[in-house]
Amino acid sequence: MLFNEIEGFTEEVLEMAEKSGSYIDSVLDLCIKYNIEPQVAAKMLSKPLIEKIEREGRLTNILPQVPSLPV
Repeated sequence: MLFNEIEGFTEEVLEMAEKSGSYIDSVLDLCIKYNIEPQVAAKMLSKPLIEKIEREGRLTNILPQVPSLPV
């Protein structure tokens, strides 16, 4: 698997996430499908997608919560 551009990988992750409901699972499924390491896939993700994955990780308690000031 060789994506010509980062957007190609990002678009495929977004399409899969719409169906599965999980960005993290979508990235991992594509890693398995194309036989690439998650560290390599991480370099192909766009900034907005990384932010969505971080938000999902915090909501599912995979990543620690970030303290925030009350609004």
